[in-house]
Amino acid sequence: MQFIDLHRQYDQIDKKVKEGILDVLDHKRFIMGQEIKDLEARLAEYVGVKHAICCASGTDALIIPLMAYGIEKTDAIFVPSFTFFASAESVSIAGGTPVFVDCDKDTFNMSVESLKKSIEHVKKEGKLNLKGIVAVDLFGLPADFEAIREVADEYGLFILEDGAQGFGGCIGEKRACSFGDVASTSFFPAKPLGCYGDGGAIFTNDDEMAAKINSIHIHGQGTDKYDNIRLGLNSRLDTMQAVVLDAKLDIFEQELVMRNKVAQMYTEALKDVLDTPVVPEGCFSSWAQYTLKVREGQYREDIIEKLKRQGVPTAVYYPIPIHQSTAYADIIDEHIELPITESIANKVFSIPMHPYLEEDEIKYVCDAIKNSIE
Repeated sequence: MQFIDLHRQYDQIDKKVKEGILDVLDHKRFIMGQEIKDLEARLAEYVGVKHAICCASGTDALIIPLMAYGIEKTDAIFVPSFTFFASAESVSIAGGTPVFVDCDKDTFNMSVESLKKSIEHVKKEGKLNLKGIVAVDLFGLPADFEAIREVADEYGLFILEDGAQGFGGCIGEKRACSFGDVASTSFFPAKPLGCYGDGGAIFTNDDEMAAKINSIHIHGQGTDKYDNIRLGLNSRLDTMQAVVLDAKLDIFEQELVMRNKVAQMYTEALKDVLDTPVVPEGCFSSWAQYTLKVREGQYREDIIEKLKRQGVPTAVYYPIPIHQSTAYADIIDEHIELPITESIANKVFSIPMHPYLEEDEIKYVCDAIKNSIE
């Protein structure tokens, strides 16, 4: 059994992908071919924003807008600790200082209460300037952007939406990657919309921000490729990856329906034995992961080991919160308290999630989990 099955997905798109790659081989614009511009237009329309700029990875899609904001070491950027390392790493690479925030006990997304507490602590301490928020759409579920926006407006902070896992998710009629002042996503192969290598995209309605991003992601160039008006990166999506993403976009909405059907079946079968994912009313998850939480008296490692013996793959996202990582050990505020993050990191595990799981496979996974708990 595959944790994420890209083989079955490829069967749906192989003809278009092969034809598109042959077209690229014919015109030989392997970098910045027309397919990139076509994809960017399609992504912007899908998300519902004016600008989509493709780049080389989801991490670059975070770093580039932070560079565009011109953040400095004395600028505090508030980031959840319960997420992938890149959410904070990008802040440090761009020159800012990440300040870690706890997560919500139900959704695992950024806790607005903890965000306010962290902001007030930094403000009172007076060592850093209040600058921005990186809000993550964890496991496919958009963060609580209505509440986060109220906080951002109150303190004059920008919002960078980290939609690496959230592409395809919604709050009401509004799609993920449209909630921040600027947003990013990842096209890593395992993501809901993934290419066959590294890739990412940045989204915004701000014309000035889009112009800076377009410059930064190609060596800070100006009107001429040799007129470099700022420091930038070499961060371009290659044309063949655009071909793959264009083909996958054709089936993406259908796959989202299928992902949600899988999630509903999991939840119905497992809600009485483990804590299943919470999706608030009015929200729609793209289910990058289906993540369970063990209850009191249950031991995650025992369950994972028993599932392994039954042929069911699992993964733990994330066993080490970012604020406890070696990389940030020397700079963490001694007053930082993230009890929910630290508790959840020891209790969660994820099970196979992709659109092409069949009912008998879902039943097998659920039965194996029940047997492992018993």
